[in-house]
Amino acid sequence: MNKLELISALKTEANISKSEAAEVVHIFFDNIADAMTSGERVEIRGLCSFFVKSYKSYTGRKPKTGEKVIIRPKKLPFFKSGKELKERVNR
Repeated sequence: MNKLELISALKTEANISKSEAAEVVHIFFDNIADAMTSGERVEIRGLCSFFVKSYKSYTGRKPKTGEKVIIRPKKLPFFKSGKELKERVNR
């Protein structure tokens, strides 16, 4: 399911206009992204949680030349499924 399909499903289920459904979806995803940007963990009970992992700087190698390269510190977003979602998928 992509964003447009999600908007369409919300429009049908909630009996609202497509533009209203699109606005709800945009607000939802923007708030999740904003929370993660500020370092907060986002938890939707039973479904999933989103969080940011921080990595320290380390020395890597270029695959072609074998030359040592310093990899800068970085942060990456992660998704972890909830217990109810895992059970539902495995049914």
